Amino acid sequence: MSNDIRNEGMWEEINIKRDFMKCPDFSVHMTESDQEKQLPQPPLSKEAKEGLIELSADFGKAVTHALYTDLLDIRRSERAYDKKKPMTQDQLAFLLWSTQGIQEIRGSSYATFRPVPSGGARHPFETYFIARDVEGLEPGVYHYLPLEHIGEKRVAVKLIGKLDNHDKQISSMLADQKWAASAPVVVFLSCVAYRAEWRYSVMAHRVALIDLGHAGQNLMLSAAAMGMGSCCIAAYVQPLCDEALGLDGYEEYTVYACTVGYAK
Repeated sequence: MSNDIRNEGMWEEINIKRDFMKCPDFSVHMTESDQEKQLPQPPLSKEAKEGLIELSADFGKAVTHALYTDLLDIRRSERAYDKKKPMTQDQLAFLLWSTQGIQEIRGSSYATFRPVPSGGARHPFETYFIARDVEGLEPGVYHYLPLEHIGEKRVAVKLIGKLDNHDKQISSMLADQKWAASAPVVVFLSCVAYRAEWRYSVMAHRVALIDLGHAGQNLMLSAAAMGMGSCCIAAYVQPLCDEALGLDGYEEYTVYACTVGYAK
């Protein structure tokens, strides 16, 4: 441990964070969950019944690198994008579906099966994105709605807002990382915490962070499969992101961002 950290009085806080990463005895630490109390289950995903936009979703056109070993070789974090090369709707649809699409609903709307794993099949995330340059799609902030096409490789989104100055606002949202504004698409994942808390109570948040890594890796490998670069981002300005995505910042809040586009 660095003497600087000890001298600055950070050790206590660091120790708390280290303990958070460890796996305690669930039977001892987890209080009775709302599921055990037989309280109503929260919705599996947010829905929207109007203003839906159907994207073209020919995944065969989107994927150019299908060999898994190739994807592991070519996946890299890219921070410089070609602003002259837009993303197609087929590519955007594949990116969204492979990250949070719903393949199947099990039981009486109890759980969803998706391309990514999640503790207890809770999938406590919603997917949003800023489209700066997507063919046939108006620039703006969008929400992906996976419940519209269960078990189908089709994708529906909804425009939820516009940005006055994309480059400036994207940079501001992502802690003044100006390079991020060159990407044609920036994906944001939010956490709807109660979806996981309903089952895992006070242990839900550690599990959700593990799930978040699964989603991020799928997103990056899917970008690589389309010959694109990506960069997952943990440094963002919480209030600006929550406001732009229309989130209340408590029941639902931004937890991750990822730029995607052709490397420059």
